[in-house]
Amino acid sequence: MYKIAIIGDRDSVLGYMALGFSTYEASDAVEAGKILHKLAKDDSFAVIFLVENYAEQLTAETAKYKDDPLPAIVSIPGRAGSDGFGMNNIRSAVERAVGADILFKE
Repeated sequence: MYKIAIIGDRDSVLGYMALGFSTYEASDAVEAGKILHKLAKDDSFAVIFLVENYAEQLTAETAKYKDDPLPAIVSIPGRAGSDGFGMNNIRSAVERAVGADILFKE
């Protein structure tokens, strides 16, 4: 059975433990990148959630896994809230898959 991981600062990932996610605390984007690469090589993870503020700094790193079927790397808002980076990534992925931007404009 596949697992779900979340990588982010302590305050952002703490609540996900109760949901059964594998949580990984990172003090900065560099540390988050190291954890991301380790988890991406592990065949047991289907989804890796990455807190937006780290995901934005690791765009080149996450791009390496964009065409791989697993794991799906998804950016989510952290404790500070969303800055729109995650939604832009979803919009881009949908546009790539469908061939047009079918999501509503904000």
